[in-house]
Amino acid sequence: MSLLVANNLKKTYGEKTLLDDVSFTIEPKQRIGLIGANGTGKSTLLRALNETEGTEKGTIRHAKDFSIAFVDQEPQLRKDQSVLTTVYEGEAPMMRTLHRYDQTLRRYQQNPTDSHMENQLYKAQADMDAFGAWEAETQAKTVLTQLGITDHEALVGELSGGQQKRVALAKALIQPADLLILDEPTNHLDAASIAWLESFLSNYKGALLLVTHDRYFLNRVTDSIFELENGKLYYYEGNYEAYLVKRAERIEQAEQEEEKRQNTLKRELAWLKRMPKARGTKQKARVDRVEALNAETPEQKQGTLNFVSDTKRLGKKVIEVTDISKWFSNKKILEDVSTRIDRGDRVGITGENGTGKSTFLHILAGRLQPDMGDVEIGETVRIGYFTQGEADIDDSLRVLEYIREGAEVITTKEGVTITAEQMLEYFLFPRAQQWTYISRLSGGERRRLYLLRILMEEPNVLFLDEPTNNLDIPTLRLLEEYLTHFPGAVVTVSHDRYFLDRVAHRLLIFESEGKIERFDGYFEDYLERREARQREASHSKTTSKNFTAESEQRPRKKVSYKDQQDWKTIEDTIANLEQQQTELAKEMEQAGSDSVRIQELLQEQENVAAKLDEAMDRWAELAAIMEEE
Repeated sequence: MSLLVANNLKKTYGEKTLLDDVSFTIEPKQRIGLIGANGTGKSTLLRALNETEGTEKGTIRHAKDFSIAFVDQEPQLRKDQSVLTTVYEGEAPMMRTLHRYDQTLRRYQQNPTDSHMENQLYKAQADMDAFGAWEAETQAKTVLTQLGITDHEALVGELSGGQQKRVALAKALIQPADLLILDEPTNHLDAASIAWLESFLSNYKGALLLVTHDRYFLNRVTDSIFELENGKLYYYEGNYEAYLVKRAERIEQAEQEEEKRQNTLKRELAWLKRMPKARGTKQKARVDRVEALNAETPEQKQGTLNFVSDTKRLGKKVIEVTDISKWFSNKKILEDVSTRIDRGDRVGITGENGTGKSTFLHILAGRLQPDMGDVEIGETVRIGYFTQGEADIDDSLRVLEYIREGAEVITTKEGVTITAEQMLEYFLFPRAQQWTYISRLSGGERRRLYLLRILMEEPNVLFLDEPTNNLDIPTLRLLEEYLTHFPGAVVTVSHDRYFLDRVAHRLLIFESEGKIERFDGYFEDYLERREARQREASHSKTTSKNFTAESEQRPRKKVSYKDQQDWKTIEDTIANLEQQQTELAKEMEQAGSDSVRIQELLQEQENVAAKLDEAMDRWAELAAIMEEE
């Protein structure tokens, strides 16, 4: 039985049809990736399924006790709640139990001498035991940490937009749900978090429907693809790789059908021109047929960039960075960084969030000054900077007017002139949309327009700061094709593995404390090398530990005075350490949602466990010695 059935959904926005009698089903445990250009209605469809936005026509059917966990692109969270309290919110019985326990614990901590509150806490703890919710509590904290949220008691309102999105994602991942809907879940995640999310979703028990620009993620997580185009929904079985093959076949078939339609239309028009008499009924039928053929709209082809603009000549010297350092308050962002950007370079910048990647790009562009060191920019350098933030665009302008402000035309290396109208078509703005006011564009369409405006100004050095966060897959394909032939230098900050592999040939990996690792090659190669290093380090540590254990367990030929003294006290030492473990376990239960105290107790547990291991090894060693005596 299908999990969800949607029939004949219709949704319009002004004169634009987003959903045109769209029908589909979602099966249990199905993994669906939703693809389409920005502005085609992907987020609208997701919100319709979540019933946070209505449709003008159609029905959505599912079981009565059906549940959805949904993460919007811009989640609305209460700003006055802590991270953990927010994550524990939910309608499922286990989530209500977690939330009740969390709130009761907080009230008890404010007034620990109140006997009534103490009784309430005991009851909340009993409910946690009854529902087996302690494991869910641990999972919630683990998910938050894996997504880069380590301060679980921070107020949501104190977090950045990206951190709030990660809190919303963690909340959805731990909710028991039949269908998990994620709108751009990889935005604001670093490579390690994305890899963890891939693994987590591979074991997710419910069905999954997601929108993402990360094509490696899409390829590894999905088993079906929905494509929204011109109001129609196309279904493809298989992952992203299979989709590319099947979509090409569909377009080829559509082109053949369009050719047949045009040939039929020509024949019908030729017949009508002859206007044979005494065939009134047949003639009317043929006129109706021609009008019907004319009304058919051929499938819009995606733009292709098969040209290279005549980029302003770039001299030998581009950008040279010498020993730059940067601090914000007491935090070290960059320390003694030196590098050089040459003509034709393709540099990818990646690393964990908050390590200074965007700061470095701002310094390269001259928008921010380093505290120490020098940045030299060549005289012929003309930088085009695609920033993370919202572009300063005049909403009162029409699409074409905004692009013409950058340039009326651009010229290819072969001397061919391409107009602003043609460039807009390449970037998926058809002629009918070019006189639309910018205020009517979606967020993704605005980002695509902003990117085109930068390219129209014909820079010879491109800085791209997280371009994949707001650009859809069709636009990313266009950008990648453009950069393939771009003669200047490109520096891009990104966590998108696919995009980096396509556009970057050397990497700067930003680490904590202002350190940078350099790697010549593709991002996937770097990840493989890093994993190999980690495996090797783990193997070396295990080998060393085994060697040490074998050495310690080697029996001695003679009992020393120290051995005799240790043998007298070793069992008491072990008993004391085991008692400490028991007491720490009780304290962990009482700590509840106090994440700071939990971290302290976990560290103490690790220390005690290590001492206990050492004591047990020493006892085994001494027992063997005593047996020989």
